[in-house]
Amino acid sequence: MVEVTKKESESLASLLRRFNRKVQQSGVLVEARKARFYEPPRSKKQIRESAKRRAQIVKEKEYLRKIGKLPTFDRNMYQK
Repeated sequence: MVEVTKKESESLASLLRRFNRKVQQSGVLVEARKARFYEPPRSKKQIRESAKRRAQIVKEKEYLRKIGKLPTFDRNMYQK
């Protein structure tokens, strides 16, 4: 826990600046972000299954494009 006490005749802005510096140096925010965005490690089986699933989706989309059920994607149509 980071704690900062106000010094005599210290402005609120400088107190806040000092607090922010202490928080940055302590690494509290880095640890909080690591905990927030933590993803548990996946097994090899899960990785393989998700790769198969993605490949199947790509295959299905390509088939739908070939038979005309899905419009072809053109990167230039979104650029102006």
